[in-house]
Amino acid sequence: MNTTKDLSTYLEERVSELKRLKEDGKKVVGYITGGFMPEELVWAGGAIPVGLNRGGDHEAVLKSTEYIPRFLDAYSRAQIGYWALEEPLYRMVDLFVVPCTDKNISSIADCWEMWTETKVVKLGIPHNKRDHAFKYYLEGLHSLKGEVEKLTGNSIAEDKLRKEVDLANRMRFLLRQISEMRKSERPPISGKDYIKLHHASFHTDRDFMIKSLESLSQELKRKEGKKGPRILLVGSSIAEGDYKVYDLLESAGADVVIEEFSEGMKPYWQEVEDGGDLIEALADGYFRRRIPPPAFFRPATEDRAAFLLKLVKEFSVDGIIWYSTLYRDSYDIGGIHFGRMAQSKDIPFIKIVSEYDDAEHGQLSTRIEAFIESIEER
Repeated sequence: MNTTKDLSTYLEERVSELKRLKEDGKKVVGYITGGFMPEELVWAGGAIPVGLNRGGDHEAVLKSTEYIPRFLDAYSRAQIGYWALEEPLYRMVDLFVVPCTDKNISSIADCWEMWTETKVVKLGIPHNKRDHAFKYYLEGLHSLKGEVEKLTGNSIAEDKLRKEVDLANRMRFLLRQISEMRKSERPPISGKDYIKLHHASFHTDRDFMIKSLESLSQELKRKEGKKGPRILLVGSSIAEGDYKVYDLLESAGADVVIEEFSEGMKPYWQEVEDGGDLIEALADGYFRRRIPPPAFFRPATEDRAAFLLKLVKEFSVDGIIWYSTLYRDSYDIGGIHFGRMAQSKDIPFIKIVSEYDDAEHGQLSTRIEAFIESIEER
């Protein structure tokens, strides 16, 4: 596909482009990709948002132990390890926003505050959707707006913010549209290629990304993919570069037709309603109406499970893989609960835990191959 090639070429040059933009005075706002940091605020303030979402590399996990205890999940440790390894995107940010959802993610903010010179903004994320929780998150967005304005020296005007909300809604719509194409018997895009779109969107120019998604959407309407066992992949974090489960599934003749993760994906099931106060509209879209609620929300178990089971039906899923990083306790517990529910409905289910270690490959390969074989036998 021509669009995919063009996007790959663009991504290879993006770090150099960002360096040039910084030399011209642009500010870069890095953030952890948990779906709670509205990029619209950053773009409207004249800065460039960059999601820090690398993973799958055990070297980064090991490097982080020089700065933080090992009993945090691999995804969070990697976000510290890549800074220590001087990965370019991690070293060019002028402001770092961390939505503090649980102790794992909060530790990223604590570590960056301790060891780096970068200004860190901790965006508190409540664990329920009551009115007082919404007001707390809304106040956090107002504070974030002030930090962006202070960084860039620009006022975030309403017309600029409305334009960015419209652009972000367009991107969410296109990601949802392309995802829903995988409901077909022969999905026109593989699970790995689809998740790469999400990861690209965290550090590409938003106008370029929207044009790429529009072009790809048209190309996919004329394409058919392979037919095989259809998998729902769900869990805590799916990092850029952490594609081993996708690769192993494709090698076994299966494919991920739908996935749902907190870190590593843009929430795209609903858009931001841009009427009235725009900061409140962002809080409503990113927090109050977020679909599905993360595993750490209370109560969330039933709402989250109901949404995932809805995906199973709509995407004709044959089996479910719950993929979590080691020591991510809230998602580990969620996986146990959802696994029991799936099995009670006779849906094949396995749970996989990773520390981004190459030594995992053999065991994961064996388990996934056996899982796919059991699905095919059914």
